[in-house]
Amino acid sequence: MPRRERRAARRPADTALERHAMLPYVARFLEASAALGLSEQTVSLRARGLQRFLRWCDERGLERPQDVTRPVLERYRRHLFHYRKRNGAPLSFATQAQWLMPLKAFFRWLAKENHILHNPASELTLPRVHRRLPKHLLTPAEVERIVAQTRLHGAQGIRDRAIIETFYSTGIRRQELIDLALYDVEPQHGTLMVREGKGRKDRLLPIGERACHWIMCYLEEVRPELVVEPDGGVLFLNDHGEPFKGTQLGDRVRKLIVAAGIDKPGSCHIFRHTMATCMLDNGADIRFIQAMLGHADLNTTQIYTQVSIAKLKAVHALTHPASKHDEWDDDGDTTA
Repeated sequence: MPRRERRAARRPADTALERHAMLPYVARFLEASAALGLSEQTVSLRARGLQRFLRWCDERGLERPQDVTRPVLERYRRHLFHYRKRNGAPLSFATQAQWLMPLKAFFRWLAKENHILHNPASELTLPRVHRRLPKHLLTPAEVERIVAQTRLHGAQGIRDRAIIETFYSTGIRRQELIDLALYDVEPQHGTLMVREGKGRKDRLLPIGERACHWIMCYLEEVRPELVVEPDGGVLFLNDHGEPFKGTQLGDRVRKLIVAAGIDKPGSCHIFRHTMATCMLDNGADIRFIQAMLGHADLNTTQIYTQVSIAKLKAVHALTHPASKHDEWDDDGDTTA
């Protein structure tokens, strides 16, 4: 869309927001956040959360940082709780917390920089976010059905197979795969380096032989035909020789899942859950799973122990007195 059309398409509220008195403070706060080494994604989330809040303030005539008090923030928190999306669904508690966390950081910064006398968000309580089990997992047989779909797409299919195998073997996040450079994967050594993953942390991961095989096939047969000079060195390229965009890659993976006849929502992230659960089912220690997934807190990884049912069933069968099937006679008594 041309720039003029984009400007015309913006809502009047967004135009008014450009003149909001708190916007210069927000810009300086975001600059300070980036200077502290926070990831681009974190800074972007803060920007979106604060823009949402400023839009809400503008509708209520709240112009200056000094106009925002603790009761005002409580009203905003209740607003998020009662807010309904277009489909009528409420915001999840995780989403509500995501919109409120930038406010806590912003007003803490304002107070520290002496732009306000005290921090009205110091006692703002975030909604409790419950750790929920992954809703959907793939079985190994379903993964094989998905990768089988790539055979129908020629050179693109080789690339897609390499992508799926990388997700399945390593459990890396979608953006982490998009950011992979050519030198980050060493098929001959069976290693993959995630650089500046979540929390801007690097981690070196093992990657299976099958995934390495398909990556080598892609590098030798497909990538040279896709790349557009100058080569930026990104490992996986889309059909136009450019790095994938997040939604673009998700849509590609989703189509393969649907084509395999699998009626489970999700795309790239479902392979992350599947990898972790399969490794646990086959005896991997939870701390190795933590290292693979790049979780800072082991409690985050512990959720997979509730999904992994195979070992629990085996222990139950060996130890529970009523786990064995008895033969019953016609009177309901056991014949043992």
